Amino acid sequence: MSRICQITGKAPLVGNNVSHANNKRKKRFLPNLRTVRITLEDGTSKKIRIAASTLRTMRKNNSR
Repeated sequence: MSRICQITGKAPLVGNNVSHANNKRKKRFLPNLRTVRITLEDGTSKKIRIAASTLRTMRKNNSR
């Protein structure tokens, strides 16, 4: 299963780990994915993988 947020489409980014001696090696920055169970309109539930930042934004917008 790929590491992609199913709502926003956030995916891994690529960059460098830079040591104190300025040696560079490749690094993947992975999104912070959480598995959440949501209830659909027809009453069934489904598990989706969303980023923690997306979940936080959704909870913020629902509380208003």
